[in-house]
Amino acid sequence: MKINKEVVEYVAHLARLELEADETELYTQQLDRILAYMDKLNSLDTTGIEPTSHAIPLINVFRQDEVNHNFQVEESVGNAPERKDAFFKVPPIIEVE
Repeated sequence: MKINKEVVEYVAHLARLELEADETELYTQQLDRILAYMDKLNSLDTTGIEPTSHAIPLINVFRQDEVNHNFQVEESVGNAPERKDAFFKVPPIIEVE
């Protein structure tokens, strides 16, 4: 697929972007190069290659969730600028009407 100025302007319109003429030209060239590279990748023979193959083996290491009491409450909240009992006190982020 060849990208032209009209396609870039149309996509920019859909995305509600206002592009200058030089930006339109730049994006046209960049998108055209990207699609040319995708065509090159699509021309490769990938028969015999599993879709999820990786260069290195990926192994998920699962462990059981377990409660660890590594810190005492005082150690955890001791340096907090503000706290209430055993909890961190933070500024409100949601306005309540």
